[in-house]
Formats: sequence, C-alpha cells, structure tokens
Amino acid sequence: MRLSLITASDVQHDLARAVRQRRRALKLSRDALAERSGVPAPTIKRFETTGQISLRQFLLLWQSVDRLEPVAKLAATRPYMPSSIDEVLRDE
Repeated sequence: MRLSLITASDVQHDLARAVRQRRRALKLSRDALAERSGVPAPTIKRFETTGQISLRQFLLLWQSVDRLEPVAKLAATRPYMPSSIDEVLRDE
C-alpha cells in the first residue's frame, strides 16, 4: 500500500466542490440539477455541503454537469509498467 496525504474525505469534498462549481457555471439551481439528473435536491445539498452521496447518484450528477468519460477512465485497466531497469531487463 502506498502512503498518501490525501484522504477519502478530501476527495469527497473536492468532488462535491467540482459538481457545485460546474452546476453554478451552467447557471443551474439545485432544483434544476435535480430535475436534470433525477437526484433529489436535498441529496444534492447534502453532497455539496458534506461530500456524502452514493456512487450512482454522484455519477448521475456528474453526467448532468460534465462528461462521464474522464470518470470511466479511472476504472480502465492500465498496462503493466516496469518500476525498475532490472524489471525491464528480466522481461525480455
């Protein structure tokens, strides 16, 4: 396991901030975003203030304010990359 100074809570709040900023840039109220996404306005408010939301609801919100492709890339299988020259030389 790799050491990181970023916590899951930090990422949750960053994602909530990103959705809020995109919502505002699109000039959408929470009610308008709720109608567009199918996620209830109180859930959107809770997400924007606490970062708490289900993955499905987050994806519905993100899809309503941006493209899902960048999020889908997070789950894409990455090709194996050697971590040292020794691994490169061994893998002929």
